[in-house]
Amino acid sequence: MTILHIAYAADWNAAQESGEYRISTRGRTLEQEGFIHCSADRRQADTVTQAFYADVTDPLVLLEIDPTGLDIRYETPEGAHEAFPHLYGPLPTTSVTAVYEHNTR
Repeated sequence: MTILHIAYAADWNAAQESGEYRISTRGRTLEQEGFIHCSADRRQADTVTQAFYADVTDPLVLLEIDPTGLDIRYETPEGAHEAFPHLYGPLPTTSVTAVYEHNTR
């Protein structure tokens, strides 16, 4: 089982140098949000992309994450109709099993 996270390619590249990824969502860090927003599957990731990243022109990537050993909590955000996985703590780059280009169109 894996979970997914939408990231700016530049943020992911910077994380590879430090060994951990600390961006929660568009324009917010882990420290600001308290967790990293993730998606349970590709359908959820595509829904999030359309809702929050449709106007983005910078390159995006979709991180495939092995949640083993990570503090993942499934929570339903206010106004949502389903639960999303949230990662409490930084994402070690070693937990990312694949990286895909992710388009907003």
